[in-house]
Amino acid sequence: MSDIDNAAAASAPAEAVKHRSWGRRLAAITTILLAAGSAVALYFNIGQPSKGSVTTAPPPAPAVTVSAPLQKEITEWDEFTGQFAAVDYVEIRARVSGYLTEIDFQDGQVVKKGDLLFVIDPRPYEATLAAARAQLAHATAQAELASRQLERSSELRKRDFEAVSNYDQRVSELRVATATVEGAKAAIRGSELNVEFTRIKAPASGRISSHQVSVGNLVSGGEGGSSTLLTTIVSLSPIYFNFDMSESDYLAYQRATAQGKMRSTRDNSVPVFAHLTDEAGWPREGRMDFVDNRVDRNSGTIRARAVFQNPDLLLTPGQFGRIRIPGSEPYQAILIPDAALVTDQSRKLVMTVTDDGTVAPKIVRPGPSYENLRIIRAGLDPSDRIIVNGLMRARPGAKVTPQPGTIELTARAN
Repeated sequence: MSDIDNAAAASAPAEAVKHRSWGRRLAAITTILLAAGSAVALYFNIGQPSKGSVTTAPPPAPAVTVSAPLQKEITEWDEFTGQFAAVDYVEIRARVSGYLTEIDFQDGQVVKKGDLLFVIDPRPYEATLAAARAQLAHATAQAELASRQLERSSELRKRDFEAVSNYDQRVSELRVATATVEGAKAAIRGSELNVEFTRIKAPASGRISSHQVSVGNLVSGGEGGSSTLLTTIVSLSPIYFNFDMSESDYLAYQRATAQGKMRSTRDNSVPVFAHLTDEAGWPREGRMDFVDNRVDRNSGTIRARAVFQNPDLLLTPGQFGRIRIPGSEPYQAILIPDAALVTDQSRKLVMTVTDDGTVAPKIVRPGPSYENLRIIRAGLDPSDRIIVNGLMRARPGAKVTPQPGTIELTARAN
């Protein structure tokens, strides 16, 4: 065998191995393509059902929570911001001049009516009082002498031993002496007042301010505004609460009172409630005390006032607070949560659910809020079922699946 034949014989097994390897690869590729084709065919068979197949059922109606409006007997309240003020505010001023010798209180303490506050040196006024008493004694002696002389002159005149002119002179002397006595008594009363004014006492009960003059200073007295201011006192219990209401609010109260729907705000028995800025609820109860006689034309408001007891002396004149006063007499109201209201341009709607599960909108007229709910003036019946949760899933005229819920009244924290 030649070399060529040997080489050919040697390469024959290698070519056979090569052909077998390509065959296996081709078989694997064919299998993959067939599987892919089956998957594509299966996909399109599922995505496009054949003619005559049954369509799927529509989704169920969305679930919403419904409830009947809450009915409750309520009293509407109007709230205002105001300021506490003292019933009595007194400026303590000196009524006589002199040197201040005593201060008988601690700055800021609570004093009672009649407590001694200041003492002005009384000695000059005591001396004046003593002189006035001596003048009274002198005048009294002169009056007694004139009286005895008149008696003698009267006896002589009866016997015609005394001239008429002399008798008249005795009468005049007695009258002058009597007037002098009265003048001396008046001087004594004035001197006694001056001595009393040297001891300055509290004219009202309340909390006293700091003293404006120290011991040893000369204070000026008198009845005018030039007298020295020593301190001030403000009463604490009871205490006023002043607030301003708008002209429209005042007019609404007047209309309601004229129609007999509520008591007048000028009635001192109308209850009101207040709280301070750090208090929850309305813990302080008082009553209306005063409404002014005119509306301020600059601000368009009218001043009103309530009075509160202050047994713990926590309320201080000048503090700010909130007050609420009755805006109506008690009545049966329809209440719903604010979340159940829908705004449609200028209208307010409430979505209701009929017996067959259809959403039916109703136009309502809302009133003010009460606690955590909204008062509905008109447009709702107590038997309506309103959607209180799930409004985003409700469309007018569409079907829904109503689920029962409740509307609860919760006191609002302030």
